[in-house]
Amino acid sequence: MVVVINLTCRAICDNDTIINLPINSPARQEEVSRIMDSKDVALYLLESMNLGDKDSVYAKLLHDDMLETENESLRERVSDLEKKVLEHGDEIVCLRSTLADVLRRLAQLESSKNIANNSFGSPISSSPLLKNGTLKGKSFSSSKETLRYRPLNDQINRDPVRRVVSYTPSSLPQRRGVHYQSTGSLHSDSPSSSSVSPVPSSPRPLPPKTSWTSNLHTSKRWSSTGDFHHHTMSSHHSVHQNHHNSSGGGAKDAQYNEEESSLRMYLRGRPINLYAPSDLAESYDITKVAAPPQNKLKLDWVYGYRGKDCRSNLYLLPTGEIVYFVAAVAVLYNVEEQTQRHYLGHTDDIKCLSIHPNKLLIATGQVAGHDAREGKPHIRIWNSVSLFTVSIIGIGEFERSISCLSFSKADGGTFLCAVDEGNDYNISVWDWQKSDRGHKITETKCSVDTVVAAEFHPLDRNNIVTCGKSHINFWTIDAGGTLYKKQGIFEMIRDKPKYVTCLAFTQGGEVLSGDSNGNIIVWTRGSNTISKFIRNVHEGSVFSICVLKEGSIISAGGKDGRLLQFDSNLQPTGYEAQIAEHLGGIRTVSEGRGSQLIVGTTRNCILVGSLNLGFSPVVLGHTDELWALAAHPSLSQFLTAGFDRIVQLWDSMSHSVVWSKDIAEQAQSATFSPDGSIIIVGCIAGRWLVMDSETREAYSIHTDGNEPIQVVKFSPDGKLLALGSRDNYIYVYEVSGDSRKYSRVGRCTGHSSFITHLDWSEDSMYIRSNSGDYELLYWNAGTCRQIPQSSQLRDVVWESNSCTLTFTTIGIWPEGADGTDVNSCERSHDARVIATGDDFGKLKLYSYPAVQPKSLCHVYGGHSSHVTSVSFLHDDSRVISIGGKDTSVMQWQII
Repeated sequence: MVVVINLTCRAICDNDTIINLPINSPARQEEVSRIMDSKDVALYLLESMNLGDKDSVYAKLLHDDMLETENESLRERVSDLEKKVLEHGDEIVCLRSTLADVLRRLAQLESSKNIANNSFGSPISSSPLLKNGTLKGKSFSSSKETLRYRPLNDQINRDPVRRVVSYTPSSLPQRRGVHYQSTGSLHSDSPSSSSVSPVPSSPRPLPPKTSWTSNLHTSKRWSSTGDFHHHTMSSHHSVHQNHHNSSGGGAKDAQYNEEESSLRMYLRGRPINLYAPSDLAESYDITKVAAPPQNKLKLDWVYGYRGKDCRSNLYLLPTGEIVYFVAAVAVLYNVEEQTQRHYLGHTDDIKCLSIHPNKLLIATGQVAGHDAREGKPHIRIWNSVSLFTVSIIGIGEFERSISCLSFSKADGGTFLCAVDEGNDYNISVWDWQKSDRGHKITETKCSVDTVVAAEFHPLDRNNIVTCGKSHINFWTIDAGGTLYKKQGIFEMIRDKPKYVTCLAFTQGGEVLSGDSNGNIIVWTRGSNTISKFIRNVHEGSVFSICVLKEGSIISAGGKDGRLLQFDSNLQPTGYEAQIAEHLGGIRTVSEGRGSQLIVGTTRNCILVGSLNLGFSPVVLGHTDELWALAAHPSLSQFLTAGFDRIVQLWDSMSHSVVWSKDIAEQAQSATFSPDGSIIIVGCIAGRWLVMDSETREAYSIHTDGNEPIQVVKFSPDGKLLALGSRDNYIYVYEVSGDSRKYSRVGRCTGHSSFITHLDWSEDSMYIRSNSGDYELLYWNAGTCRQIPQSSQLRDVVWESNSCTLTFTTIGIWPEGADGTDVNSCERSHDARVIATGDDFGKLKLYSYPAVQPKSLCHVYGGHSSHVTSVSFLHDDSRVISIGGKDTSVMQWQII
C-alpha cells in the first residue's frame, strides 16, 4: 500500500508537463484526468488513516468485507496490512506532507483560471486529515484562501475523494447504522465516526468563491448550512440524499445571522433561535466542520445481567471467566481477578447464548433491531479468547428474535439449532461451518405456543428436545434433513403443567424436565413417555435443572428461591440453600469451579457459592427502566435509580454497589448536593426525597404537582434547588440546615410543555431550561421570573451543559432530528468534550463546544435501548451511561 501511494505521489509531483500545456487543450485534459485518478487513490488511502490512527487504516479499507463475512481470511489480511503500516509509518507521514504540497500546487494552478460549471469537491479544509489548516500539526499553506481541487473537464465526473462504503437513501434517521467489530473491550471507531456523508453523483457547481468566506454576510443577512449541504460534510449525521419536509430540520437547515450573532435551527419545523457568545460571534463560520475530539472511549465495565426474562445464559469458561449478556453486550467476567472483557458485535438485545462443546466458541442470538441489515435478528458465533467473530448466520432468515440456541454435542458441535420467537416459533438447524454465513439444513414450525428451551441430545446424534407452554417435543433429523416430531405424553400426570420450563440430561441420556407445577419429570431415553415423576419439588416453577459432572442433580425454584440437591437417582441428598428474597427467584444454575455453583436470578443478579457455604452476589443490576443518574461531586461514585424503585450507589473503582435502598417510589431523576452529603431523588408522582448519601436515611419527602420530576439540580453554591416537572413548571427551593431543610422560593411559569433539562449559571443567579416543545428559556432564580431577552445572557458562564438545545450543543443534533432523538448530554468538567445519549442506543463523544452544525464525533454501541442519561465522573476519568429498558449501566474510560 505504501509503495502504491509513493508511486502515485511521485507521478503527480514529477509531472511538470501539465503546467506547460494550454488549459483547454485535449492533451492537458487527458493529463489531468490521469493525475486525478492517481490522486483519488492516494488521498483515499491517506485519509483512511484519520490523523495517524493506524488501527482505522485496515478497519476502513476492509469495512465492506468485514461487514459481510468477518471470517478468518479477513483477519489474516488485516494482520498483514497492520504490519505494513507499522513498517512504513515514517514514510506515510512524509507522504502526507508531500500530498499536501501536491494539492496546494493543483489548487494554485486551477485557481489561475475561472473554469465555470466544473467544480465538484469540497474545501480541503473540511477533510478529516486537516485541522486548522494543518496536516497532522504541520502547516501546508501560508495562503488564507480556502484550497480546492476541481476536475478540469466536464467528462471527469467523480465522487468526492472520501467515499462511504454503503448508502441507503432514507427520509428517517438511520438507526443501528453502526457496525462494531469487537477486539476486546476497545471499540474501533464506527464507519460513521471518521468518514463523511456522500454527495450526489452529479454534483452541482460551487458558488462563487466569495460565498465561501465570511465577508459574504455583509450583503446577505442569513448564511445557511443548506447553501453548503452538498459540499460541507459531517460524519456522524445520518445519510440523506432527499431533502426533508417541513417536519425535519436539525443542523441541516441551520442559518446564521451575523448582524444579531444568532443561529436559527429547526426541529419538527419549529424555529429555535440561539445566540452566540461574544467571544465566538466575530469569527463564527457556520460552514466549518468541527473535528472529532482527540479523546476516545473504551468500555471499562458493564453493570447488570439479563435474568429477568432469559434463561440458560450463564456459564463458566476454561479461561476462568463467567460469560453472560446484558443489553447488546456479551460479558466475560473473571470474578477472582475482577476483570471484564466484552464482545460488542451485536446491534440490539442479545436474547440467548450457547457454548460449543470445545468450550472455546460461543453462539449468541439477537432480537430484531432498527438497522436495515445488521439490525435484523441473527446469530453470531465468536471466539471467546480473541473475541473475533467467526460466523454471522441467518440475516434475513428470522422474523422476530432468536429465543433458543444449542450446539450439537454428540458429533462435536457440527450443527446449531435455533428457535425463532416469531408467530410460528420456527425451529431451524444449521451447518454453521459451511460458508461464512452457514447453511440452513432444515426448518419447520415448532409449536403454536411459546418455546422456552431447545437442546441437542448429548449422546444421540440428530436428536433435539424442545419445551415451552403446554408441551415438550422430541425431534429427530433424518438422513434427508427433515425434522420429525413426537409430542411428550403426560398420561400418568393428573394435572398437565401449563409450562414445561427447563431441560437437562442425565449422564445416562435420559431427559429431565421441570415445569410450572414444581415437578421434575424423567423421560425415557429415545422415547416420549415418562419413566419417573417427582411431584412438588418446588413451590412454583422449576426454572433450572443442572446435572453436575459427578452425577448429582441441582434443581432451582423460580418462586421459592431454593436450591435442592439430588443424587443420580433423583433421591434427595439433604443439601439445599435459600437465596435471599431481595435478590429474586432463581432463573438459571450452572456448574462453577470445584464445588461452586453459579446462579442467575430473576432480579438480574449473579451469585457464586455452594450449598454448604452459601451464596454471595457478584453482579447486581436493576430490573426496570432506568432514568436517574448522578455522579458524586468529589468521589469516584455514582448513583442510579429507575422504575424498579431501587436506588443504588456504585463505586466505579471497585465496580461494586456501595449501598442499595428500596424507596417504594418509581424514580425519574436524581442529584447530589455540591458537597456530596445529600441526595435528591425525583419520583414519577410529583414527590421528591431528601436522603443522606452515606446512611441512606430519608430526611424528608416533598410534593410538587402530581407529574414526574424530570430533572433536579442544586445551584453551584448549594443555596438553591431547582426541580423541573412534567407539569411544565420549574420549582425553586431555598436550601438551609446542612441541605436538609427546603423552603419554596417560587415557581417558574412560561414553558408550554414539560421540562426536560436545566442548567445553573456559575454565579447561581440564572437558570436555563429546555422543554418538550423545543424551547430554551432563561430565568432569574431569585425571583422565578422569565428573562425574555435571551440575547442579554449570551455571555453567562454555565456550571453545566445538560441542556441539549443551546448554542454550544448545536452540533449534537443529527439531520432530520425530531427533537426527541437526543435524550441527554453532559459536558466534561474541563469543558473539552461533551457526551450524548440518543434514542438509537448510541453514546457519542464530541469536541466541546459543539457550535458547528456539522460536527464530527466518535460513536459507541452497547446499549440496546434508548440511552436515557450520561454523566462524567468528578475527575473526568470516565463516562457513565444508562440504558432505559435494557436496564444496563455502562462505564466508559476516557482515553
